[in-house]
Amino acid sequence: MLESVTLHCPYCGEAFETTVDCSAGSQAYVEDCAICCRPIEVRLRIDDAGELTDVNTTTDRE
Repeated sequence: MLESVTLHCPYCGEAFETTVDCSAGSQAYVEDCAICCRPIEVRLRIDDAGELTDVNTTTDRE
């Protein structure tokens, strides 16, 4: 179950679209910013029904 989300880069402040896989449940992974190419830690929270409830982005140093 793929869902399109908008991420906000904690480095450059720009927003960009990406696709996340909600069928994998809550997760954390690193994705490079589409604008400045710096590594962003992305945390997804998925509820029991498989719905995306929260997206959080931080630097890889936080």
